[in-house]
Amino acid sequence: MASPPHLSAVKDAKVLMVGAGGIGCELLKTLALSGFREIHIIDMDTIEVSNLNRQFLFRQKHVGQSKAKVARDAVLRFRPNISITSYHANVKDPDFNVDFFKQFNVVLNGLDNLDARRHVNRLCLAADVPLVESGTTGFLGQVTVHLKGKTECYECQPKPAPKSYPVCTITSTPSKFVHCIVWAKDLLFAKLFGDKAQDNDLNVRSGNASTSDHTEDVFERRKDEDVEEYGRRIYDHVFGYNIEVALSNDETWKNRNKPRPIYIKDILPERPNRQNGNMDGASATDNPSSVSAMASLGMKNPQEIWSLMENSKIFLEALKLFFGKREKEIGNLSFDKDDQLAVEFVTSAANIRASSFGIPLHSLFESKGIAGNIVHAVATTNAIVAGLIVIEAIKVLQKDVKSYRMTYCLEHPSKKMLLMPVEPYEPNKSCYVCSETPLSLEINIHRSTLREFVDKIVKAKLGMNLPLIMHGSALLYEVGDDLEEDMVSNYAANLEKVLSDLPSPVTSGTLLTVEDLRQELTCNISIKHREEFDEEKEPDGMVLSGWTPAPAVEKKDENHVGNGVGTSEDMPTIAEQAETNEELEIVAADIEIPAEKKRKLSEISNNDGLGTSRVAAETNNHSKVEDLDDDDDVVFISDGDSDASKKRKLH
Repeated sequence: MASPPHLSAVKDAKVLMVGAGGIGCELLKTLALSGFREIHIIDMDTIEVSNLNRQFLFRQKHVGQSKAKVARDAVLRFRPNISITSYHANVKDPDFNVDFFKQFNVVLNGLDNLDARRHVNRLCLAADVPLVESGTTGFLGQVTVHLKGKTECYECQPKPAPKSYPVCTITSTPSKFVHCIVWAKDLLFAKLFGDKAQDNDLNVRSGNASTSDHTEDVFERRKDEDVEEYGRRIYDHVFGYNIEVALSNDETWKNRNKPRPIYIKDILPERPNRQNGNMDGASATDNPSSVSAMASLGMKNPQEIWSLMENSKIFLEALKLFFGKREKEIGNLSFDKDDQLAVEFVTSAANIRASSFGIPLHSLFESKGIAGNIVHAVATTNAIVAGLIVIEAIKVLQKDVKSYRMTYCLEHPSKKMLLMPVEPYEPNKSCYVCSETPLSLEINIHRSTLREFVDKIVKAKLGMNLPLIMHGSALLYEVGDDLEEDMVSNYAANLEKVLSDLPSPVTSGTLLTVEDLRQELTCNISIKHREEFDEEKEPDGMVLSGWTPAPAVEKKDENHVGNGVGTSEDMPTIAEQAETNEELEIVAADIEIPAEKKRKLSEISNNDGLGTSRVAAETNNHSKVEDLDDDDDVVFISDGDSDASKKRKLH
């Protein structure tokens, strides 16, 4: 039976939940059933069909509605006497500032991306509010406790950066199936069905247009050209002509296997008769996302690997259905893993390209998992983690510091244990977030602009949203709604200047101060000029150090996406064991537990009988894992000077 102090701590607590997805649904239910009476919940997402198998507070009728609101309403039906306040909003919105966070006794995270996690961590530090973090991936999970000045903050250990692929690899020298998926999804699909004005690295010039006064954009459908002819022309261009162009560069193929051009006449010599494709029967509903090339061609098994001929038929049929059934959407489409026709098109295009480059083909089921970065989540893991979150939250509310534990859910028993508790660690003295340790940046000050510094370092690496950049007393850049017009113009002009040409020139040895007023975070960056960078290994053209980024995660085998992914949610780490496709980018896996013993929060004896170093050994250097429950776009393309339009968001 619960003790009076326990009941009082729970009853009087004001709790903030961030995230109402896989973990969030379980957590809200568990909080309500554990006696918590005042709960606030923030989530910007709406409910999708793919959520319904595990996010049990939602039903089919709720698709398209706010997760936070529907979760609130569902729990109030069986706990009507408690207070639940829902916010259908982004936790990074200005309303959720430090003062907002200060009203809560504890913050519980059930997020699915690194950027939001870092933002909440910083607000909790600034507000001096305890944070309980969590994550799941398949059968794996974790719960960690973070208290300012007492334990590590969420960012005390650097997170592995998502692996990025140079554009040249995607467009010219793919070697893995994921490269073909990225090409099909982010380049070809976007070019054919997305915003025509958006930059794209596909070769769009026709090979037979050299005699014209101007070269032809092959992706433009010609006047009076029927869809079948258009599809066959596109096929020949991207799988035939573009490969011929690539083969003309002998240097590229000195140490690589040469691809083979594929032309439609060699695969489907004649145009198919109408009975081979039934456009009228392609969809039995009015839902555009249910239109299917597979159904039109009488193909039923999504786990079957199609032949080159079958992929070619799907490619042409899918393109035909887009123009026949969904023409009004063309120009505004973006890839959606729940869009059957989009998945079929991307699968067929990726497989045809893979065939050209000698890469093993994949089924629609496998391709969908890679393209959508789908984690086949386990609802039971979410329930276990939610219970662990509440246990740690109660300890925090009771200020029972000696009992705090970071707990890891394992897929296979270790010492007959599936839950592995570890004592929290002290703050990392070199953490730039909670210890204000200076950072160092190697950069070419004569070539890199302030905009590149802001986009690639301040926002992408440091996670700042509203940065202010100073060189001594000189203000180089600032954002905000209250700026004067002339200041906005000056800062905009500064963005386009190289660092050495700024009004207060940046030189080797310059110390820049970067601040985010909303996060109440300040850090100093020491600039070191460097002339050259490796385009493959250092595609950003600049290297940040001081906190050392963990290596990008790579697996050792190439199975299809199965029970999870590393944050994806890092062998023998937990997150790496969870990954089932080595090519997937991993969004925010934490650093692995070091095998050597770290300084503990306290010197008390370990009641669970497992010392820190022993736990690390037993978990075989398991890494922390993050939740990728609702995160879709994690594969990026990056070249040395790409802008944000050439990347896919991470959350």
